[in-house]
Amino acid sequence: MAKREEKRNLETIPVGSLGMIPLEGCKSLGEKVDYYLVKWRTERESEHKDSLAFSGYQRDSYILNAKVPRFGSGEAKGVILESVRGTDLYLLVDVANYSLTYSLCGHENHMSPDDHYQDLKRIIAALGGKARRITVIMPFLYESRQHKRTSRESLDCALALQELVHMGVDNIITFDAHDPRVQNAIPLNGFETIQPAYQFVKGLLRNVKGLQIDSDHMMVISPDEGGMGRAIYIANVLGLDMGMFYKRRDYTKIVNGRNPIVAHEFLGTSVEGKDMIIIDDMISSGESVLEVAAALKERKANKIFVFSTFGLFTNGLDKFDKAYEEGLIDRVLTTNLIYQTPDLLSREWYINCDMSKYIAYIIDTLNHDSSISDLLNPSERIQTIVSKYKTGELE
Repeated sequence: MAKREEKRNLETIPVGSLGMIPLEGCKSLGEKVDYYLVKWRTERESEHKDSLAFSGYQRDSYILNAKVPRFGSGEAKGVILESVRGTDLYLLVDVANYSLTYSLCGHENHMSPDDHYQDLKRIIAALGGKARRITVIMPFLYESRQHKRTSRESLDCALALQELVHMGVDNIITFDAHDPRVQNAIPLNGFETIQPAYQFVKGLLRNVKGLQIDSDHMMVISPDEGGMGRAIYIANVLGLDMGMFYKRRDYTKIVNGRNPIVAHEFLGTSVEGKDMIIIDDMISSGESVLEVAAALKERKANKIFVFSTFGLFTNGLDKFDKAYEEGLIDRVLTTNLIYQTPDLLSREWYINCDMSKYIAYIIDTLNHDSSISDLLNPSERIQTIVSKYKTGELE
């Protein structure tokens, strides 16, 4: 990967001096991204480095000093503590980081997605329109599960996107949006939804030995009809077959606001003796992915690996511990795009896919107004890493 960086031809003039504000819930990810940006820009040789257009190009850190202090009533304000005039600014926010707390009239209150989103707006408001360009990197798209209207209900995600655009945000970058069509709410602005497919494949191959990656020994599974696109992409790039489950629901009843699932029905060829990759956008409670794993085991599947961009684990890790002990699952891979508990990181069955270098590539390239299309479609990089794995060259 070190050589890949030198290949990125970033000789164009930067849009503006690069600045990054990771909000409190995204601090550790922001610091990792900053590390790569500082390293690359220190090493990058450019004949224009000393020209006026490249002023502030090489710095010790691109993170700007900003904070969101709170009053005792729980109200808050965004404060920018250094100049942002003319900067090409990247705001990083993790709306799923529930570990942060604040005092609300003496009570400890955990931050909800609404709180994080509000803090993002406070920072944008504090900028006062002085930044040259604002890009919001929001890996877990706020309210993305409320993406379509089925009855008289709010369209929260679309509203949030429109609100950000009205506040002066030029581009919104997210990862594995629940439904990318939500970008129709802001058709004239930049919206990218990025798949971490390469990082999943790399994470699996680096941690699990002896896999045979061909259609006779491996298969990709979508746990529902909504996630077919992800499974089709991975299956096609790796040259594997795919199968899918669909949820058979009882439409005569409503439990907890939705129709209960009666069964997971499988569509696809035989899974007997094959390793399975189950791919989904998020693990919420984890019930449905474990039910799918159990259904595959009943059909005599071999090893089961779960790829999921966001590991929310809203009901804790006990079910996954049990499933691992019983041999239902072999490994679960999620990214560090959202908050991970120390408990999760310590689990034997868990593989963490670090996305900081990838985000740094995206920021570095966009700051130069260069194309990121090769970063959005990683099929070539996946092919390279698979061939290295097959020949035993993967370190």
